[in-house]
Order: sequence, then C-alpha cells, then structure tokens
Amino acid sequence: MVIGPDLKQRTLSAIVLAPVVLATTVFGGLPFLLLWTLAGAGVLLEWCGVARLSPRVPYLAIGFVVIAACAGLKAVGLPESVPLVLLVGLAVCALLVRPRLWAALGLVCAAACAFPVVVLRGDDQVGLLSVFFLFAVVWGTDIGAYFTGRIVGGPKLWPRLSPNKTWSGAIGGAVFGTLAGTGVALAGGLLFSPVLFLIGLLLSVISQSGDLAESAFKRAFGVKDAGWLIPGHGGILDRLDGFAAAALAALVIAVLHGGPTPAAGLLLW
Repeated sequence: MVIGPDLKQRTLSAIVLAPVVLATTVFGGLPFLLLWTLAGAGVLLEWCGVARLSPRVPYLAIGFVVIAACAGLKAVGLPESVPLVLLVGLAVCALLVRPRLWAALGLVCAAACAFPVVVLRGDDQVGLLSVFFLFAVVWGTDIGAYFTGRIVGGPKLWPRLSPNKTWSGAIGGAVFGTLAGTGVALAGGLLFSPVLFLIGLLLSVISQSGDLAESAFKRAFGVKDAGWLIPGHGGILDRLDGFAAAALAALVIAVLHGGPTPAAGLLLW
C-alpha cells in the first residue's frame, strides 16, 4: 500500500489535535464543555456555508446564541432545559431562514456535535471511560475502514455518495472499532459484556452511517469538503460527522437503559 499525501496530512492533524482532545477529556469540566461548544459553533458555520442558508447573519446569530445558551445551562447544572432552548431556536430558524429544512438540520447537527459527549462525560470516572470508549469505537472505525479499504479493496459501498468507500472497509472498520472500544472498556476495569460488545458494533455502524449522511449532504450542494480547517480531513464537520452520530446514539442508549448517570447507562450492563 502506498502512503499518499492525504494519510500524511491526516496523521499530522491527529498528532496536533488528539492530545488537546484527550487532555480536555481527562480534565473534564469547563474546558471540556468549552471545547465541544466551539466545535458545535464551527459545525454550524460550515453547515451554513455549504447549504447556502439565507439570511446568513441572522441564522448564525440565532445558532450561536442557542449553542451558547445550551452550554451555559449545562455549566450551571440545568441540562434538562437544553431541549427546550434548542426547540425554540429551531422554531425561530424555521420562521426566518431558508431553506427551512436545511436550517433546522444544521442546528440539530451542531447541537449533536457539541452536547451528547459532554453529557456522557459528566464529572466522574465512569463518564471519562464512556468518552474514551466512544473515541475508541469511532477512531478505531475510521482507521480500520481506511486501511482495510486500501489493502483489500473490492466492491464500492455506495459509489454515488462516496466513491472511495468499500464494503471491505466498512466491515473492517466495524470490526476494528468494536474491538477497540471493547479493549478500552476492559482496560478501564469493566468486565466483558456481550451487550457492551454489541453496543460498540452498533455505534461503529452508526458512525459510518453519519459519515455517509454528511457525504450525501455535501453532494446535494456539490461540495467536496465542508471546510478547510483540518488538513487531510477538510472541516470540523468532516471530522465530526460520524462522531456526532455515534455520540447522539450513545446518549439515547444510555437514557433508554437508565442508570445513576448517562455514562453508567451506557457502560454498565
């Protein structure tokens, strides 16, 4: 396999970004909330540009206020009010911004990038492990899919949406991501659970589905990358598409299962 310039750029980006993400994850609290709030704001900005939303300035103002308000509510211990603020923001966007559907989806996507992972992190060690589990699944899926697809090749997964993705890459990514997530959970002191293994597999598949969904979004507007901020990846949305989908799914699973904290609902079976 020939190592191309895209892999070199991806590696350099990971070397720069991964320590920042991991350090704020370990620290938790306000730095972690701030990092993901900024990520959500960046996603909203990129989405607005790709979807050519109009009027642009009011949409971004509404979106930034909503994201900041949600972050503030989380910081002061009122996360249960976040859905209400988000719904109000969606209603205002629907009234003022066109196209309505893309405007609403942009705000939902930005919120999905910013807040599920913060809720899962919480302020205890189980929360820390839950986020590391999520990182391992999503990052392992990306790495496994990339190398398996390059080495094995074969039939394309969905050439109309993403011409470079293959079935072998999708399967390899799912296997590697599931094993990586399970390995992190075991290293964190959890006992092996078939349910946790299946959750890892489900989140891996959802992560890849989020990647495909973002590809469909960009293709609908004739855009290759959502942005340019991250060399080898494009924009923030290009980097967080699969992660946002997996984080939102993880939070839903945690809430449905129940537990003293969302992280416990995700990991403790």
